Amino acid sequence: MKVLITGKGGQLAWELERLVPKSVQLLSCSAQDLDITDVNQVNHTIEQFQPDIVINAAAYTAVDKAETDTETAYAVNDLGSEYLALACKKIEAKLIHVSTDFVFDGTKTTPYQTDDQVNPINVYGASKLAGDIKVNAILGSQATIIRTAWVYSVNGNNFVKTMLRLMAEKDQLGIVYDQVGTPTWAKGLATMIWALASKTQNPQETESISTSASTPNTAQVLHWTDAGVCSWYDFAVAIQELAIEKGLLDKSIPVRPIPASAYPTPAQRPSFSVIDKQSAEQASGVETTHWRKQLSTMMDELKAN
Repeated sequence: MKVLITGKGGQLAWELERLVPKSVQLLSCSAQDLDITDVNQVNHTIEQFQPDIVINAAAYTAVDKAETDTETAYAVNDLGSEYLALACKKIEAKLIHVSTDFVFDGTKTTPYQTDDQVNPINVYGASKLAGDIKVNAILGSQATIIRTAWVYSVNGNNFVKTMLRLMAEKDQLGIVYDQVGTPTWAKGLATMIWALASKTQNPQETESISTSASTPNTAQVLHWTDAGVCSWYDFAVAIQELAIEKGLLDKSIPVRPIPASAYPTPAQRPSFSVIDKQSAEQASGVETTHWRKQLSTMMDELKAN
């Protein structure tokens, strides 16, 4: 099986590379190797490599910056996704396209289902949704769209590593308590994606997978995070507790819960981002693991490195 990954250097692509199955011939492309906003580059790369599956892990993810850098956000998240989908259609490759919980407005109080009404409340979410719509329109059932949230890894910049740095530098921290969701260890997401990729290449297994598609030619939409629920405040408290336990921090500082209104950001964020994972568990055969356990394992890795 030949697989092309976009977004090399990012958290998810990094984990996908580390976990690549032996049976896979992999081409992993950074933005320098493959600019997905350049239609000619996209066509050339995909026609040359002839992948069976393209995993689109490339995205413009600077949520606050996107509010003013709208053109770039849409170029990467919308146009880039469209170009990849069109190139996949030409050679009949499947596309696994990574999306976000930010396509929802956060007004629900129960986990978002894959077919719930979308209503993004910031430019990042709107640009990702625009790309999802293009992928679905172009490829239909040839595509799988995976929405995820709160991603972190030992590689790259993320909330976990930022908290560890600030907890070492500051005397106290105020962390938002009224935005609720679930963290996602990128390694867990990568494990699920590889399981899904192997199933999509096996027609017998694929037939037994129930998708969220309402018609035969609709993209399969899946949700994936770790298991459980927390606020950013709960997440930060757990990070400090585990870091002290593992010797990654040598002192404890007060971590205070604050409302989102006390920490205004350029982009509005959903107050509730919990998504239902059953669809992805069923489609991939991989079960979610509680976020705190995943965080602990990631910190063991961080310490080892």
